[in-house]
Amino acid sequence: MTLIKWVTCAVTDTDRFHTGQSGWGELRARPGFLGQSGGWSRNTPGYAHVFGLWHDHAAYRAFMAGPHDRLAAAQAGTYRSIETRLFEAIETDLTAAGLVRLAHCRVHPGLDHDFVRAQQTVWTPGMAAAPGFRGCSYGTADAPGRPGQIEFLVLSGWASAADHDLYRRDRFPGLYRRSGAAGHLAAIDGDLIDTVPEWTV
Repeated sequence: MTLIKWVTCAVTDTDRFHTGQSGWGELRARPGFLGQSGGWSRNTPGYAHVFGLWHDHAAYRAFMAGPHDRLAAAQAGTYRSIETRLFEAIETDLTAAGLVRLAHCRVHPGLDHDFVRAQQTVWTPGMAAAPGFRGCSYGTADAPGRPGQIEFLVLSGWASAADHDLYRRDRFPGLYRRSGAAGHLAAIDGDLIDTVPEWTV
């Protein structure tokens, strides 16, 4: 099962963090590595998101047991907190984007299949019809500390913030109604991320 790794950092030294994050090119040679990108939050200054794709748990565990700590050492002392989450990918179709919309969704028990169906039949086709759409990746995980609840990480890519603004204004309200999201979601939060090309591997 392909994995989406989501890392969030509250950064205290943006220049050093950026330099370190630009130095992960060695990942290209790792068995099972499929790609990595990230950028800066538009909503919270100094907050960074990084997303990685791995072929399966075995490839990811081998990397973590091998060169991960050496690569990460270049960013030691550049952030005050870090959080890492793993999601089992359902779709991975996100291509190069100037802006990524992140939606972190917790779904009511028993409605995860309805959420996925809406993503496949309403959200993804609806966004694909919008100018500047650059694809969507999403995955699922058990909600920590909430037995029976499932959460989803949904990443949609846009050529620019202006393209995303146009989508939000002209298409999002209708898609939201058609998808039944109001009934599926127990909670949702999110962010807008300005991607940094140097962080892409």
